[in-house]
Amino acid sequence: MVLLSLRVQENGDEVPVDEKEVETYGTIDYSTAVPIYGSRWSGRELPKNKIPEREAPPHVVKHLIKDELALDGNPALNLASFVTTYMEGEARDLLAQTASVNLVDLEVYPQSAEISARCVNMIANLYHAPAEKGDHPAIGTSTIGSSEAVMLCVLALKRRWQFARKEKGLPIDKPNLVMGANAQVCWHKAVRYLEIEGREVNVTEECLYMDPKKAVEMVDENTIGVVAILGSTFTGHYEDVKTLDKLLEAKCKKTGLDVGIHVDAASGGFVAPFINPDLEWDFRLKRVISINVSGHKYGLVYPGVGWAIWRSKEYLPEDLIFWVNYLGTDQASFTLNFSKGSSSVIAQYYNLLRFGRAGYTRVMSNLIHISDYIADQLVKSDQFILMSATGGQGLPLIAFRLKHEKHYDEYDVASKIRERGWVLPAYTMAPGLEHVKMLRAVVREDMSKNRADILLRDLQAALESLEKTDKALLQHTRDQHKSVGHKALAKRGHHVTPETYNSQRKKLKRTQAC
Repeated sequence: MVLLSLRVQENGDEVPVDEKEVETYGTIDYSTAVPIYGSRWSGRELPKNKIPEREAPPHVVKHLIKDELALDGNPALNLASFVTTYMEGEARDLLAQTASVNLVDLEVYPQSAEISARCVNMIANLYHAPAEKGDHPAIGTSTIGSSEAVMLCVLALKRRWQFARKEKGLPIDKPNLVMGANAQVCWHKAVRYLEIEGREVNVTEECLYMDPKKAVEMVDENTIGVVAILGSTFTGHYEDVKTLDKLLEAKCKKTGLDVGIHVDAASGGFVAPFINPDLEWDFRLKRVISINVSGHKYGLVYPGVGWAIWRSKEYLPEDLIFWVNYLGTDQASFTLNFSKGSSSVIAQYYNLLRFGRAGYTRVMSNLIHISDYIADQLVKSDQFILMSATGGQGLPLIAFRLKHEKHYDEYDVASKIRERGWVLPAYTMAPGLEHVKMLRAVVREDMSKNRADILLRDLQAALESLEKTDKALLQHTRDQHKSVGHKALAKRGHHVTPETYNSQRKKLKRTQAC
């Protein structure tokens, strides 16, 4: 009877209690008895700016939110993202079980911290980090992704450079960092946030990624480090870290400089060691002093987890480390975030144990096989030019562009195939080749041969449809997309104007590939 008396009508009045009904059927819990789409909540607009005054039944809220999320794209068809979209049921169970564990609380959750340290050791070993005497654990930390890992590694590079300059009585106000113009947006954030001059090597038609010779030419006494990318965001190429190491070592010997290399292995760090183990890009090279990798990309973990690994203790300045002794011995802590869920770290450990080297090799080999198959079919169609590497010499992705001049472009192709649910990003190349438009399809673990055939079929159908579409209709469609995109952005940002939107769009064009 209490529950009946609390039921609320649309006008907010209490529903009268029907004593006869209660006597016959007993009290009814209307929070579960009323059909979801017969409830007052389904007939009202969901709150967007203010917390509602009254509570609502959990199953109703769940379904209404799920209904709204149904408008999102299908993650399995999102070819734009490197982020993992499939994990085994056992891994998902562990994720759910550890969702409430705060990894930073070492005193309460010491074993979770121990598992995080094991992951650091395993990944450092995978990257041939020099073994410390007395089986000292590797130097590294878990992060929420490669962006945080990059910030930490750049901060370490800058602080190490500052200490060296101070000891010699030299100024420390003009640090610079050398990198390719094809670097991911997190690098541009890092140099801006940490007040560092970013020196970028533009790409060319002959070299779609950073030329190591040009990079070393930019190095001077204010250079805190050189960034090499193991898996370009734009085309998937591995940059030539070994040549960069050789040239940089020669320059350092000649000039007396001490400049290290940081390898951004966000995507390639869990691919190259298993597909191309003889490729020297990691701590086997003298000048490589730090590496970042994303566990939620080809580490095969749901977002978000990343890792920052240093060659040895000397490359992580002591004043950046906070020490805690909750476990009875001093333990280093070096992160930007404080509270952090342990579930992704536990899932990473699960994958390392579950797959082992053999399992990762099998998965990555299959991804390369599927990627090469798609690339081969695109080339055979005589409609596209391939811009990415094949045969395991780069990431399992396909970067390509239209071969022939058409009345439609790569953006139109991306828009057309989106009608079939595929998210196939179109974007322009990095500075130096900004006039080149291209498409990119990332092959992840859940891309089967059958799905690849469907993608190729839908891509061919999109081209055939565009061939039959006149220029006027195409332009109308483009204008509509721009209008909708601008409205959506304006709605999210109250101070966006057409002028600032166009300015932001130009700045973001180079980073649309993520």
